Amino acid sequence: MPFGVISGGITAPVFFTVSGFIYTYLLIRVPQKGLENPRVKKGIKRGLELLLIGYLLRMNLFGLLKGEIYDSFFFVDVLHCIGLSILGIIGVYLLTQHRKRFLFPSVLVGITVLLFLFEPLYKSFSYGFLPDAFANYFTKANGSVFTIFPWFGYASFGAFLSILFTRFKNFKHLYPIAMAISVVMGSLLIFFSSDFFLALSQATGIQLFADIFFNNYLFIRLGDVFLVFAVFMLFRSLMTNKTMLAIGSSTLSIYVVHFIILYGSFTGLGLYGFFHHSLSPMVVIPAAILFMVVCTYLALQYEKHKVEIKSKLRVAQKWCLAQAEVILTFAFELTKNIFLKVLRLLGLVKN
Repeated sequence: MPFGVISGGITAPVFFTVSGFIYTYLLIRVPQKGLENPRVKKGIKRGLELLLIGYLLRMNLFGLLKGEIYDSFFFVDVLHCIGLSILGIIGVYLLTQHRKRFLFPSVLVGITVLLFLFEPLYKSFSYGFLPDAFANYFTKANGSVFTIFPWFGYASFGAFLSILFTRFKNFKHLYPIAMAISVVMGSLLIFFSSDFFLALSQATGIQLFADIFFNNYLFIRLGDVFLVFAVFMLFRSLMTNKTMLAIGSSTLSIYVVHFIILYGSFTGLGLYGFFHHSLSPMVVIPAAILFMVVCTYLALQYEKHKVEIKSKLRVAQKWCLAQAEVILTFAFELTKNIFLKVLRLLGLVKN
């Protein structure tokens, strides 16, 4: 089982962990604390933006033209969960900021452990008492790809690692020791965590530990994250390359471009709908590489011309608002005149 997990399913845990790491690093590096911290306001704005973009990517314009909102619009995906995770980290930060220094990281790692341990329990809840739009954040039963629980656990763990990194960043042998710890922790979680929970189940008779053993993907993937972080640290000199930095700062744009092309946001016409499970490995592998190159290139071009594009969009928005105001004014005056004529005909008002 460990080999199968190592060879696939790593992307999402790493993505969530890195997101929590980066945002928390930006949050705690400034001298201001609590609500005075400018990263709090920026983080709230960013979290809400990700939620909005997540819903926009699932919008189908053809459905809107027919006056319909499809159920898929309410499915929860990566951006929804990362947006909520950022808001969750901010909430923990504000609640613990004026208390003991160790409380903030302790709560963060505690959230990870609790969410991962009790996943067999809460994943079975139906959440039928909630409207689907809200229940989708907690269950995949309606079609959501990700749910805030347990995936917030990876973001909170990334936030915890960020605090450790910040506090020991000036330590002389930080990277060699951190790489060694990451490799050891990753290996232990991947190869021995399942046996650990089986032993706990046999020793205590608690069914929860047995349930974790039979589907121990969360802790094993956390081990994958440790190993990926070790690789990042090993090749950190390559990560400072100009192109790599540009790609790293354009991850949201890359995600949006890939989602539009692959899943057909707005139109419903995506590659996934045309080629799902229909191509051979000989075609899929080079096509996937080409797809990644195209998405990255388009995203970098957008980032390069983002200011100009946003400026033109603002001009177009102002023009549309001006035209809408003219149309609404004309429609109001026309409706008012017709209404008055009807009243005159009925003798309810005088000329």
